[in-house]
Amino acid sequence: MSETSLPSDPDRRAGGDRQVRVLVVEDDPALQRMILDYFENNGIRTLVASAREEMARQLGTSDVNLVILDLRLGHEDGLDLLREIRSTSEVPVIIITGHRRDDIDRVVGLELGADDYLTKPFNLRELLARVRAVLRRFETGRAAPPREREPEQGRLRFSGWQLDRRVRRLTDPGGAPVALTKGEYALLVAFLEAPQRPLSREHLLQATRVHEDVFDRSIDVQILRLRRKLEREPSAPRFIQTERGVGYVFAVAVERV
Repeated sequence: MSETSLPSDPDRRAGGDRQVRVLVVEDDPALQRMILDYFENNGIRTLVASAREEMARQLGTSDVNLVILDLRLGHEDGLDLLREIRSTSEVPVIIITGHRRDDIDRVVGLELGADDYLTKPFNLRELLARVRAVLRRFETGRAAPPREREPEQGRLRFSGWQLDRRVRRLTDPGGAPVALTKGEYALLVAFLEAPQRPLSREHLLQATRVHEDVFDRSIDVQILRLRRKLEREPSAPRFIQTERGVGYVFAVAVERV
């Protein structure tokens, strides 16, 4: 385990005086050293871990602001480690995948709650930029004051589905309830309030922040999660469709009841 710091750190957490502290979970000593040295030169305090036990110890004893997690850790499954992190913490996580053929692991990682990803080989400058961007979004989401909204009322129906906004309950065409996170619920409401109209990522991000009291992961990840709950074929979506160059559109009619 190693830790480095610089006395004058430009990357300080909003509302505090401490430096950002990043935990790098990576079993390649050469890559560990490259990241550690580069982050040190850019004022980022860095911890490193090579396996599950080290990672758990660092997370349990250190105030970590972000985790960089390699999904290929020898005999250990990085996705399992990601599940462990998400079971107890909302700390931002950037996952690293080894090859382009690891697309499935990348998608699963995002579904499990990773906030961003990089594919090896990557540029250290890009990694640092992504770390700063994720932390900036995280702090913005936490610092954003709650907004006043009129109580949601009534029900919205689409293709046999029904969302009862009085109790925030979604049911499928067979009447079975479908659980939604706060972010997924807010995202669905944003779509249902503007059906068949293209919505930008910025608009959707703002809509989900109205309801989230923790960091909102990227809109693309939330779209992926919501599609998996609504769509029979998420890879060929019927409801939430991508509008190239714009964002997304809820493509079916919505009825207010």
